[in-house]
Amino acid sequence: MNNKELVEGFWGAMATNDFYAASQLLRGDYVLEWPQSGERIRGRDNFAAMNTHYPAEGKWTFKIHHIAAEGESVVTDVSVSDGTRQDRAITFSTIRDGKILKQIEFWPEPFEAPVWRAQWVEKI
Repeated sequence: MNNKELVEGFWGAMATNDFYAASQLLRGDYVLEWPQSGERIRGRDNFAAMNTHYPAEGKWTFKIHHIAAEGESVVTDVSVSDGTRQDRAITFSTIRDGKILKQIEFWPEPFEAPVWRAQWVEKI
């Protein structure tokens, strides 16, 4: 399995909502960083426990919009939903020895486009 396939498998495992199974694709010394909230999760057990205990409204779904891989780096653009929340995550994954070593994840919040630039843009 190449690095791109590993990360695709990770998102597929996340979609099962068995976060302990998904964590088996992470190295034991795994680190996840969320720069926007200033948080760091160390270890696959903490990753699985945090995701398992997240106060979701329903089953999590994941849709990969884009994935790019080069060497040990894989970047994904993924929509995430629990049926109520609709979020998007940009994740930078570093692969070592066939497992995910580190992820840096950004969760951009949607916002209403400013009216002043409407003449130059189109809504998507």
